[in-house]
Amino acid sequence: MELRALGSSGIPVSPVALGTWAVGGGPWWGASDDAESVRAIRSALDAGVNLVDTAPIYYFGHSEEVVGRALKDGYRAKAVVATKCGLPWYADAPGPLWFEQDGRRVVSCCRADFIRREIEDSLRLLGTDVIDLYQLHLPQQPGLEVPVDETMGALLDLKKAGKIRAVGVSNVTVAQLKDYLSCGVVDTVQNKYSLLDRGAEAEVMPFCAEHGLAFLGYQPLEQGLLTGRIRPDTPIDAGSFRNAIAWYAPEKRARVCAMLDGWTDLTAKYGCTLAQLVIACTAAQPGMTSVLCGARRTRNAEENATAGRLVLEAGDLARMRADVDQLTAA
Repeated sequence: MELRALGSSGIPVSPVALGTWAVGGGPWWGASDDAESVRAIRSALDAGVNLVDTAPIYYFGHSEEVVGRALKDGYRAKAVVATKCGLPWYADAPGPLWFEQDGRRVVSCCRADFIRREIEDSLRLLGTDVIDLYQLHLPQQPGLEVPVDETMGALLDLKKAGKIRAVGVSNVTVAQLKDYLSCGVVDTVQNKYSLLDRGAEAEVMPFCAEHGLAFLGYQPLEQGLLTGRIRPDTPIDAGSFRNAIAWYAPEKRARVCAMLDGWTDLTAKYGCTLAQLVIACTAAQPGMTSVLCGARRTRNAEENATAGRLVLEAGDLARMRADVDQLTAA
């Protein structure tokens, strides 16, 4: 599998990464089989995926704990481990409320002292001495004014101490990114990106390319819609977070499915699933470093890894992009 540079860090990463939000389980994803999740993570690593992305907030440390189990027995050496900070639920953590769940108040807090506390918890749960990529989950939200140089100073101090190897930020605008860069080296940006949601192409991805930052795109399959397994008549629970995604509205979903149905000749040509075709196309977009694909079952992890080795011809990439352009312009 082709490897790509993780910014200026010198760390090579696979074009398809393993996202582990669902591994945490909880109300968003329902019950999760931890043993199967461990097998899925190890299958991805065995298949050539090396970037594993998690976060404390993926059900209050549970995702990190499961990833930590998977990294035992020699698998740590195969993995580039990425996690995040900035959304603590400590009882004494100050900051604006992000959400409440199971009696916990999650707040946005980018203060240096809390970042130092968070990383110790992550190191313990992940069972490692160093985190390869440590990312600020969100820029500081209005309500607790923490200077950017304080936040970046904490991250850079962790790097000097050898506890992290690279610094990343997530869910940022170019203006925010410039603020972080004014205080030190940032290696990566992780923002939402899918063929249906290419807003990052307007400013963030070109900025990253110009300044040598890696771009990591999350939710590339729009929570399953771009796999083709969700059809116009597939029932979506009233309380599902999918209802907040505009493309799940009945009329729009039908148009997405019609576009996907038009790519059956491409799946036949490349001998792949529709999800693999979409992942490969997404990974091939200019400025994309790695596509974060969720999986908590071995079969899905292996399928996603195979997509990382799939090379689409330029004409087919152009055709898929033109189809998406036509869909999104309607």
